[in-house]
Amino acid sequence: MTGRATLWPGPPAGLDEEPPPGNPPPDDPLLGARLAAAVQAVDAPDVVFALSRHGQRLVRCGGTALPPPLPREDLRYETGSATKTFTALLLTRLIQDGVVGAAEPAAALLDPGRPEQAPPATLAHLITHTAGLPALPADFYVRALPAWHSNPYARYPASRVGAAFLRHRSRRRPGTRWRYSNFGVSVLGLALSAATDTPWEDLLRTRVLCPLGLGDTALRPADPEARLDAVGHRKDGHTPTPAFDAGGFQAAGAIRATPGDLLTFLEAHLRPRGSPLEDALRAVRRPVLRRGVGHRHVHTVGWFRHPTAGGPMYFHSGATLGQQAFLGFRPDTGTALVALCTRRFRAHDPFVTTAYGLLADG
Repeated sequence: MTGRATLWPGPPAGLDEEPPPGNPPPDDPLLGARLAAAVQAVDAPDVVFALSRHGQRLVRCGGTALPPPLPREDLRYETGSATKTFTALLLTRLIQDGVVGAAEPAAALLDPGRPEQAPPATLAHLITHTAGLPALPADFYVRALPAWHSNPYARYPASRVGAAFLRHRSRRRPGTRWRYSNFGVSVLGLALSAATDTPWEDLLRTRVLCPLGLGDTALRPADPEARLDAVGHRKDGHTPTPAFDAGGFQAAGAIRATPGDLLTFLEAHLRPRGSPLEDALRAVRRPVLRRGVGHRHVHTVGWFRHPTAGGPMYFHSGATLGQQAFLGFRPDTGTALVALCTRRFRAHDPFVTTAYGLLADG
């Protein structure tokens, strides 16, 4: 067995709160120099590293391209798979509110007429990547191939995602193996929409984005004339890519947001007390799954969790065809980090390792 999901075990709420300030403030010259060095280490047209420590923020920007019309820190960036942290928070809120249950079969929500014929994967299995689903539906690649270098996900709508799930028959019992799956988290989004009879975009906005004050976060690009969205680039770092269209995979990768909104999102995880999502914010920090040799790989509902000398750090990265993102936070130092760049991931890319190292080093 490589992993099993059970929601929500872990320590009682309140045991993992942010400690009193005791670290260098964001205006510390050394911290600013470290952020600037991180920007320089990432070879991309646009690069943003934004850090919050005990609620005080520091931002450094750069890149190989000429500055865009709006300041880089004011643009919205594609976050790719880091979207899953928003989906996880939404799920935990709906569970806390009694709208759905973690052990509820997703198929019963998507197709109430034939639950006995449908896959037994639950909402908990889907969010923890233990539903026995592949990374993408079997027929995704055939449909996506004509737009492989532009917008392959746009060719696979939500209706096909749901249909592919209902006809899928896994060779493994859900809960017995961890396998990262955009397919699974996308099905979760469809199931939550069905359970609430609410379109995904409206559900996420009313239950997560608005309560947290995330007014510069969206699931779709703005009008190109507004120039609110950062432009992605291919691996060469020069060729622009179209704005990412997640198609039916919105819950797994559609979020685009400003660095400021992403910091606000992370700061809510660091200081949940008093937030309208307080219980859900606490829930998403608790370990729910361990896997690998010696169960060294620890996952919460929506975050990868690694140990540091002072306590756990939480993080998630993401990528689209032309952009990359890294989100992370450390309760022990009161630090949140957002890193963004506008170049597609390539072999030996320094982006994620640079961002991870910056957060891990405190």
